[in-house]
Amino acid sequence: MRYAKRGPLRFTSHRDFARAIERAILRAGVPIAYSQGFTPHPKISYASAAPTGVASEAEYLELGLRERIEPDQLVKALDAALSPGLDVLEAVEATAPGSLADRITASHWRMELPGVGDDQLADAVAAFVAQSEILVERMTKQGRRTFDTRDAVVHIEAVRSQTRPPGVVETAPCAILDLVVRQVTPSVRPDDVLSGLRVVADLEPSTPHTLRSARATRLAQGTLTPQGEIVDPLDADRDPVAIGER
Repeated sequence: MRYAKRGPLRFTSHRDFARAIERAILRAGVPIAYSQGFTPHPKISYASAAPTGVASEAEYLELGLRERIEPDQLVKALDAALSPGLDVLEAVEATAPGSLADRITASHWRMELPGVGDDQLADAVAAFVAQSEILVERMTKQGRRTFDTRDAVVHIEAVRSQTRPPGVVETAPCAILDLVVRQVTPSVRPDDVLSGLRVVADLEPSTPHTLRSARATRLAQGTLTPQGEIVDPLDADRDPVAIGER
């Protein structure tokens, strides 16, 4: 199943979303299957969930059901039971071997950077691309880690103002970064790439805004092809006509 995190709901943590989807399943009467043992859990598996504060049009999960249900019926039932902004977009019946997580090797991101000009970002991207290694630090569950953010970046581009998405004020400095990142361990997040741009080009906003106000949206995730394209992980199960798409 593919779902989206939009608007203020992008601040929903993964744990909160997991609770919300479980409550929605109960309200919608979805025949969810449960694990065996003394503490049964609903059979729900999440694939590469986006960080808290990040919007996404391409989040994925798998549900195990006790009985077959039409995918479009499942989409309508769960979407109606979830808050606006947590939107179920599509479901398909799993037919291909392997898990959904195994089909996700890269993500496509768009980042809006308030207070950063187009030329400023273009220069920073050029400096980033010219490097063979860019080390950044981030606190993880295992403690502070140092890793190479350059190696994970497959594509990075500063998008000019005339191709800016709707809703971005043209008169305010707000550069747009287009980014494709491979799944690596530890994972490289969009804010890690901003840290890399700061390392190589001292990228800072020219207005009182800070880079903490940068807004990231995941546009797609899936299998990265040798040509640099991202294949939707549901394609392996999808009929010629997408099921439940709207």
